[in-house]
Amino acid sequence: MNTTGAERGTGVIRALVADDQAVVRTGFVNLLGTQEDIEVVGEAEDGVQAVRVAAESRPDLALLDIRMPHRNGIEAAREILAASDGATKVLMLTTFGLDEYVYDALAAGAGGFLLKDATFPELLHAVRVVARGDALLSPEVTKRLIAEFVHARGSRLPVHAAGDLTVRETEVLTLIARGLSNAEIAGRLTITDHTVKTHINRVFAKLELRDRAQAVIVAYELGLVRAGGTPAPGRHGTR
Repeated sequence: MNTTGAERGTGVIRALVADDQAVVRTGFVNLLGTQEDIEVVGEAEDGVQAVRVAAESRPDLALLDIRMPHRNGIEAAREILAASDGATKVLMLTTFGLDEYVYDALAAGAGGFLLKDATFPELLHAVRVVARGDALLSPEVTKRLIAEFVHARGSRLPVHAAGDLTVRETEVLTLIARGLSNAEIAGRLTITDHTVKTHINRVFAKLELRDRAQAVIVAYELGLVRAGGTPAPGRHGTR
């Protein structure tokens, strides 16, 4: 079974960069290579190659361009996530903030997305956040995207009724959708980090979710939050 850098005790994020534009791909590789805690272990110029290289290098994180020839980033993400049993996290790269494929990428299990013109600090933050699976990056932009597509299209995720959740689990799901980290949720609800993780695990199990990205989508689909991240009134769990 694949393990992350943190689990191996190295603290180094092993990354794969896939983009059909050589200049963009090389730029990301060179930037990531300047960091002591990030090691680029593979490159790919299309989706088919990305899947193959990921199987060979077993990276902690795959940066995948959404639009690639032969197999797009979303299809590659599904295969990489399935082959690694979710151990390899996926960060999607896109040129346009309102790319029509962003929702599909998140629903497929990607941990988040990053604009190709992002600043160097934004790139590093995105890689580190998604690699540890701790939170959905660019929460405000992502929320607007998810809200738009959720209202325009039907659910594509295996979602149970909101009533399956307890009141506290519903609160935790709502705060995840508003972009709060585990530590921030603990502080907001005056509970321990361990208790937050327990609630999150139960929410994921009940709603059959892979990660926080899907949790955000489901929170919108269930009406727990509105566009902009504000909570919706009158939505509660069973107890």
